[in-house]
Amino acid sequence: MNKNYVGVFAFSFFISLLWTSEVNAHGDTAQSLQGISVPPTPGLLDGNSPIVIDKNAAIQLGKALFWDTAVSSDGSVACASCHFHAGADARTQNTLSPGTLHQQTTGKTFEKTASNENGGTNYILKTDDFPFHQLSDPHDKNSTVLFNTDEVVGSAGVFSRRVNGENKADSDTDTCASLKDGIFHAGTLNTRQVTNRQAPSVINAAFNFRNFWDGRANNIFNGVSPFGLRDKKAAIWVTQENGKTLKQKISLENASLASQAVGPVLNEVEMSCLKRLFPDVGRKLLPRKPLSAQEIHEQDSVLANLRDTSGKGLTTTYQELVKTAFAPRYWDGSGNFGKPKTLNAAPYNQMEANFSFFFGIALQLYQETLISDQTAFDTPRIAGTTPQIPEGLDEHQANGLKVFLDAHCAICHKGPTFSAAAHPNVFAPSATPETFKLVNRKTLNGAFEGKGVVQAIMDEGYANTSVTPDDYDLGVGSTDPFGNPLSFSDQYMQQLLKGKALIDPIIVNTCSFDNPFILDFNYKELRDDSYAGNCDEIEDYAKIPKLPILQAELKKLNQGRVFVGTKGAFKIPSLRNVELTAPYMHNGSMLTLEQVVDFYFRGGNFNNPAHFATVVFPQPISEQEKADLVAFLKSLTDERVRWERAPFDHPQIKIPHGHTLTANVKDKKQAQDLFLDVPAVGRNGRDANLGALQPLSTYLN
Repeated sequence: MNKNYVGVFAFSFFISLLWTSEVNAHGDTAQSLQGISVPPTPGLLDGNSPIVIDKNAAIQLGKALFWDTAVSSDGSVACASCHFHAGADARTQNTLSPGTLHQQTTGKTFEKTASNENGGTNYILKTDDFPFHQLSDPHDKNSTVLFNTDEVVGSAGVFSRRVNGENKADSDTDTCASLKDGIFHAGTLNTRQVTNRQAPSVINAAFNFRNFWDGRANNIFNGVSPFGLRDKKAAIWVTQENGKTLKQKISLENASLASQAVGPVLNEVEMSCLKRLFPDVGRKLLPRKPLSAQEIHEQDSVLANLRDTSGKGLTTTYQELVKTAFAPRYWDGSGNFGKPKTLNAAPYNQMEANFSFFFGIALQLYQETLISDQTAFDTPRIAGTTPQIPEGLDEHQANGLKVFLDAHCAICHKGPTFSAAAHPNVFAPSATPETFKLVNRKTLNGAFEGKGVVQAIMDEGYANTSVTPDDYDLGVGSTDPFGNPLSFSDQYMQQLLKGKALIDPIIVNTCSFDNPFILDFNYKELRDDSYAGNCDEIEDYAKIPKLPILQAELKKLNQGRVFVGTKGAFKIPSLRNVELTAPYMHNGSMLTLEQVVDFYFRGGNFNNPAHFATVVFPQPISEQEKADLVAFLKSLTDERVRWERAPFDHPQIKIPHGHTLTANVKDKKQAQDLFLDVPAVGRNGRDANLGALQPLSTYLN
């Protein structure tokens, strides 16, 4: 046998063993989440000069900011407005978006729903509206399409407005002027805008390496924006030992939640008037009593000792919480720290100028407490069972776990978080950044698809399951505001082509790919990989295509042997508490777990070029197996989440929930709001009168 083929055969066998080992260790999800640590952010709480000097105060600050509606420009939207129900959004009215990421005319206009209603703004969802892609036979991907739409179930945010002057002291609302909204309106009245994706749950999001559906919330927090080192202008003010305060770049690793937190606050759909700046948010909030208009339960697990005797708000201010939580070098400097755009407004002080920094870190530390690891699945394993069955599962749930494993669900929904998008240290605590597998080369299509075997370079934890055609939403295959690829894989291809350093400081190890280039390239077509990290005993497999070969492959159909499968790929979400986080998928297009199971077992909805057919392919499932699988998925609900017991308790919040379609008395260009009143809950959770949280389908029915 040719020497090269012997090497390839040996490596393929080695990889198969690795894959089997990974499935056994993590893919069979035998591991409980209990005892798994959130990857720490170096320098945040440790070291000689930590950023946060009082973690408890920072968590209090984070919880207050997360639930406070005053954070938004109009004083009625909090971060929690889209994450109030098991960490997700369960609103049923005014939640449709026309799919604005679809660059076609239908992305700007509303269509009829599957229930034959007109849909559009202020629409109340119906059971018959789901799923958004309906077939004559739900089990047959190739059966007649009865209905399809590019609409999205998102989250209602703010009205379309623009900053129009300096804010008034002690006002809940920013000084803004209404803009004519060409999409979200009812007649001449503007309605609240709706996001172009469904809100994923924030519970257990602390384990993700990146956040948002498209991964744009970078693992590195720059103190200002979601984009890590991509944002070259991002910097904060730091007072030096000599007393001078200088602008300084920061780079906090494993801080994706902080990167995510600062995004919605200035987003003109979610929470902000157009052109608002983060220091303006600080100027508005810092003197305020947190949650001043919202009730706080006397047994709130985080805020009880700061609760005002009136029952509303705290006894302190945001400014005092910042001073208690953060090292003084970030807030006690004197001088001019930037000028607001508003004429005659006073310069920002250091605390105002650094408010994005405080906001992101505080929300990260609060959300790191929202870990749901007390489910039936997290109980001790029954000795001698294969796979290992948790003793908390009943017979149907245990059978469902076996279906879950046999159907390869655990390849993507793997490990204790049930997501391949988790930080690599969740799977391998001793792994270092040099050995992280954040980019992989996998089998995208098997020969059973009739297309031959297609290998694809992919971002680990992101997959194209063909929920929608790619042009509806590019997902991680899109770009950031600076024109850079969001995906690590697209960056890697630029590195191979141009010798260009990756924008994000990661290392791609070709030697650890599931299917390295040596598997399907001739030895003479390859060169040593000078970009690889630590390959140790398998360094012989650190090979990449020579530049002329690479260029020739890219000219072939679907980029030949160097196909990058990022277009239309999205972060693989955790399945924990999935019973309560409908509607499902990035576009909110499925209502029930049964619809989700049908989708996967028929092989998706479409045949996108990057469709992960090795995992999402047609396969048989009986009605009993489907019922068992759904029962298993429901076993992943933490009863503390269902009943909002600590740490999932919260202050009261009134959430915008549709309109009356009469003019708002304060702004005649806006429709009058309706609100969903979510009461304050203490550490012991919801009482019998409130009852437990229910799946979205219950509220529709």
